[in-house]
Amino acid sequence: MCFMAFLRIFSLMLSVVAILACGGNAQLSPDFYASTCPNLQRIVSDAMREAIDQELRVAASVLRLFFHDCFVNGCDGSLLLDDTATFTGEKSAFPNRNSVRGFEVIDRIKSRVECECNGTVSCADILALAARDGVALMGGPTWAVPLGRRDARTASDCAANAQLPSPTATLPTLISMFAAKGLSSRDMVALSGAHTIGFAQCSNFRARIYNETNINPIFAANRRGACPPSGGDTNLAAMDLQTPNRFDNNYYTNLLTRGGLLYSDQELFNNGRLDWLVKVYSSRAASFRRDFAAAMVKMGNINPLVGTDGEIRKNCRLVN
Repeated sequence: MCFMAFLRIFSLMLSVVAILACGGNAQLSPDFYASTCPNLQRIVSDAMREAIDQELRVAASVLRLFFHDCFVNGCDGSLLLDDTATFTGEKSAFPNRNSVRGFEVIDRIKSRVECECNGTVSCADILALAARDGVALMGGPTWAVPLGRRDARTASDCAANAQLPSPTATLPTLISMFAAKGLSSRDMVALSGAHTIGFAQCSNFRARIYNETNINPIFAANRRGACPPSGGDTNLAAMDLQTPNRFDNNYYTNLLTRGGLLYSDQELFNNGRLDWLVKVYSSRAASFRRDFAAAMVKMGNINPLVGTDGEIRKNCRLVN
């Protein structure tokens, strides 16, 4: 009897240890705010609809914010922090400088959420939901967003400079950078499809349209109209000429005809190991939508702060 009692106590102790261990790596859940902020998803969706009604480009901007946040030390809202006299954040890093936008949209959503559920929902989770809703409102897929992230108290411009893929990255470099975040080559190709509603600055594609040979000459000539050989660095061009305001699979169709705007785009279809997948997505919209949604969930799970790590910011631009 004593031995059996010992086994029961020992088994209970192991269970407690296991629960504590799981708590330290708490899993995100779509129902995280079901009782503490039940109207959260409606608040975010309504705000994103209003923002997109005012400017269609907002969907792409917020989606890019989420990508750039997750790729630097995880999905922790660090990109949203402003620089201060004693702190240099990620907004001023080279890949983000004068480029990332949409912060005011996240600010407005955060303000509405705070009115409803004060001190409850992280900026990191608001960004994840807003990115999803932006895609859906542009005709793309939707998905259940795992929630429960907390906000970082710091940011890293050095990490942003090192960890964000460049528009001139080669295919091996892209594969390596995504793999470092736990994302497969398939995830990478699917996530690149976000460029179907994206825009690029002239400085990021000038070399491609003037100097490269792996480009459709008619496409290149068309793009030169908005991107002169010198000057106009911030002039914008849609990455998908056909349907720039609809989330579809035309991005991949364009790659098949050497119409990728960025060098890194065309690298996905350049007689390489991923050509087959670009062909699949160009002909099977449903496959692209399914894989994109799955890859967004996977990316959203990159190193989140959970439990008691980080904080719930009152203002997305400042630590508490």
